[in-house]
Amino acid sequence: MFDHVVFGVSDYTVSKAFYLKVLKPLGVTIVQEGPLGIELSTDGKSSLCLFETKEKPAHLHLAFIAKNRQQVADFYQAAMEAGGRDNGVPGLRPKYHANYYAAFIIDPDGHNIEAVCHQSEE
Repeated sequence: MFDHVVFGVSDYTVSKAFYLKVLKPLGVTIVQEGPLGIELSTDGKSSLCLFETKEKPAHLHLAFIAKNRQQVADFYQAAMEAGGRDNGVPGLRPKYHANYYAAFIIDPDGHNIEAVCHQSEE
């Protein structure tokens, strides 16, 4: 739904490794990397860009599309292995809608990162 999202991280090396591992189950790869940071995408049409900064902005909530519920579980497992903190295990969130299946983690900078599948289990 977005063209690109750009945000600063406090430790570029740590965050780069974290996001590459956490988003790998969702098919996210490096589009490009250079002096301005790193650009990640699944389709080259929308991207997530990270750069190092010492500024302390408010925390973000980013939700990534998962094609199925297994991708949500794989995202969560990868996040736990990469040092993320639990903020909601994979499961249905019926308060949003009947098929809202998501997992929430906290990244190295305290941002709330989500993987969500809107499809039924079938």
